[in-house]
Amino acid sequence: MLAEKFKNIEIILASQSPRRQELLKGLDLTFRIETRPVEELYSHKLTGHEITDYLAKLKADAFHDLRENQLLITSDTIVWMDGRALEKPTSAEHAAEMLSTMSGAQHQVFTSVCFTSTKHQETIHDMTRVYFGDLSSDEIQYYIQQYKPFDKAGAYGVQDWLGYTSVERLEGCYYNVMGLPLPKVYHYLKNYQI
Repeated sequence: MLAEKFKNIEIILASQSPRRQELLKGLDLTFRIETRPVEELYSHKLTGHEITDYLAKLKADAFHDLRENQLLITSDTIVWMDGRALEKPTSAEHAAEMLSTMSGAQHQVFTSVCFTSTKHQETIHDMTRVYFGDLSSDEIQYYIQQYKPFDKAGAYGVQDWLGYTSVERLEGCYYNVMGLPLPKVYHYLKNYQI
């Protein structure tokens, strides 16, 4: 469906995330990957989806040379807990600290997706609540050593061992936790005015 609609539009996904790439492929779209360096700094006055909205747009702003037949997709994901963002861990100790904090508790995952063309720019976002069971320090260490979750917001992937063993339930979109709220992305693209 979408492939036919976008046959004359070059879609650019500005993400190195293999999960986002896999998810977007699931919509049967043809796209290419291109990223540009961006310093992901934001005001600490921002909260929740305000952070991901801002960062998704910031990533898009690096592409100031888009052509008329191009559509750029940029995205950002954070884990939000106790009024603060848990981003990608900087070390094994940092990852263990994050996972210990989330053990036996609920957190939120925010993902924003920014769609940019030469005509307009729009950002959508989604939020999913994730409930973790209790994690032992042995489980946390095992996960960090075996899965090295240093490229993941909140130091975990819902689609791997920790998700299989410790996510007790979700409220909202599963794919949002992976980094792309697919139903909302599909709905946006389905209604996109070319």
